[in-house]
Amino acid sequence: MIELVGVTKSYGDQLCLGPLTLKVPSEKFSAILGPNGAGKSTLLLMMGRLLESDQGQVILDGRSIDSLSKNDLARQVSILRQENHLTARVTVKQLVSFGRFPYTRGRINQEDDRIIQRYLNFLDLEDLSQRYLDQLSGGQRQKAYVAMVLAQETPYILLDEPLNNLDMAASIQMMHYLNQIVTELGRTVVAVLHDVNLASRYCDWLFTLKQGQLIQEGSPYQVVTSANLEEIYGTQIEVIQGDRGPVAIY
Repeated sequence: MIELVGVTKSYGDQLCLGPLTLKVPSEKFSAILGPNGAGKSTLLLMMGRLLESDQGQVILDGRSIDSLSKNDLARQVSILRQENHLTARVTVKQLVSFGRFPYTRGRINQEDDRIIQRYLNFLDLEDLSQRYLDQLSGGQRQKAYVAMVLAQETPYILLDEPLNNLDMAASIQMMHYLNQIVTELGRTVVAVLHDVNLASRYCDWLFTLKQGQLIQEGSPYQVVTSANLEEIYGTQIEVIQGDRGPVAIY
């Protein structure tokens, strides 16, 4: 379980996030929702120790995340940042192989290759595996980065806007894949998302942020209501109950 206790983050004299105390449910698909500037990415980066908190603790399976070595942490938590600016000219398969680095230090063996191939197939990237990243569309490149993170095979997977550059069909497919990672492989997935309806349909647990504060958390049925969404986003939003969960109309 990932737990935050009294975590804060400031930039200069301005408090950006917190204090936040929350628990991420294990082996569930959780989403962090909220308007731009709410602190969603900051929260995710602190969960993965890519950003240090000013106060409080991030606890991973009962241990402070600060007590873990870099390599031990890389075997527990994998994270996809919003900005992917790899400048080296690498193929899709080479990129996905980077996910094995905490285990192999770059020496790919037969088992690693099997894992790499598994996630190329999982995200329908096999036909693109020998293409260079600069030859891909934005959506194809995003899928390759997600495959790299999955190939790290950590219990905890943190994704900052994994639907970036994906069209509607590809976004639905990606959410389905991430849901499968949880239900079939028993991983814990936390994603920063902007699409309330995709989060409502595919996620088990939702966290909503506004101005660096946790407004609400709970199941989609608890969180996706007109009153809650209007408080978070500051605009009129109607919510209807669909067969597969609440649907926001905006």
